[in-house]
Amino acid sequence: MTDKPKSSFDLELYIYKLLEDEPFFAALSRRINKSKSTSVPTAGVRVNPRTGRFEMVYNPQFFEDLTPVERRGVLKHEFYHLVFEHVTGRLPPEGLTKMWNVATDLAINSHLLGELPEGGCFPQKAPFEDYPLEQSAEWYFNKLKQDEQFQPKDGDGEGQGSPQDGDGSGDPSSGGGLPDTLDDHSGWGEEVDQGTREIAEQRLKEDLKEIVDEINSGGRGWGTVSSSTRKAIQDFITPKVDWRKVLRYFIKTSQRANKRSTVRRLNRRFPYIHAGRKVTRRAKIAISIDQSGSVSDQMLALFFSELSSLAKYAEFTVIPFDTEVAEDEIFVWKKGKRQTWERVSCGGTCFNAPTEYVNAQDFDAHLILTDMEAPKPVSSKIQRAWVTTPEYAERPYFHTNERIIVVEP
Repeated sequence: MTDKPKSSFDLELYIYKLLEDEPFFAALSRRINKSKSTSVPTAGVRVNPRTGRFEMVYNPQFFEDLTPVERRGVLKHEFYHLVFEHVTGRLPPEGLTKMWNVATDLAINSHLLGELPEGGCFPQKAPFEDYPLEQSAEWYFNKLKQDEQFQPKDGDGEGQGSPQDGDGSGDPSSGGGLPDTLDDHSGWGEEVDQGTREIAEQRLKEDLKEIVDEINSGGRGWGTVSSSTRKAIQDFITPKVDWRKVLRYFIKTSQRANKRSTVRRLNRRFPYIHAGRKVTRRAKIAISIDQSGSVSDQMLALFFSELSSLAKYAEFTVIPFDTEVAEDEIFVWKKGKRQTWERVSCGGTCFNAPTEYVNAQDFDAHLILTDMEAPKPVSSKIQRAWVTTPEYAERPYFHTNERIIVVEP
């Protein structure tokens, strides 16, 4: 239950003016409930356990004493906590500690220099002078854990911290000597069940998707939101597809059925009159491997590791190529056998070479592992898919309606 505020300041009356030049934050603000409370010294965001939505709680006296620029900065700071998932899915194994609180603020305040009141945690300002700008919360958290000035000192013990700050138990992540954060993070650690958190996160994703569509169609731009943050927002709202499942589906749907008569199987239509039918399925998959140096060894290792688990479903023929197919290096990967990969050449790239080779053979499907940095090839006579990394999938040399399987660790 929130306390009755002493100040009459109502943030909602100022929101429009504060965010008129910030289309993204203005749209997000409309979707976040804000409530006054003197139970927090400044402001904070949290999941409301009753509504299953994120909300912002603020101290009206704190906001009344700020300049318009600082009020806008604090609003953006709180909304950044939501966009960067600091309230839900990104807590470190150590849980909610003062060090994690500081790390998240360092990540956010990199984008808000000159917009916040005194007292916050800023990279390149004391005591974080050697901390670079615009790193992730995880990056700052790891640096803080290694920073000698923030290690627990002799005599640190129970009672040093608070629910917001960590328990001060001597764990390096409790943050001995760390300054306090500007805003209140105590709501992150409240007892909200996981189901409610997941509902709130899903609703936030839906809201952000609507906002992105509004901005892209409205032409007003993103305001001060950086390109790296826009990408983080896009990654957050984009459904994640497990590339291993996509690869498995592609291979299974490429299996052909072979049927033969057998007296050991009952014929369902004419039992004991005609022999039954036995159906066996097999798949012969061509795996063309681009030999260009931009196809990393890590990508090859990930791909071959997954193929090892799929070899029970299909027979793979591995076809190295650059501008030509290296026919002397082709090998057949028999079902159930494990294989390792070694690069056999390092040249340019031409996708016509493996496509024409596979078109002339008896295969059921064709996978091409590549960086997609070459002109679009001739048509394939069979189902074809491209296997690549996220960065190449985002900016391919050519566009295709064929399936693209994005390999990630």
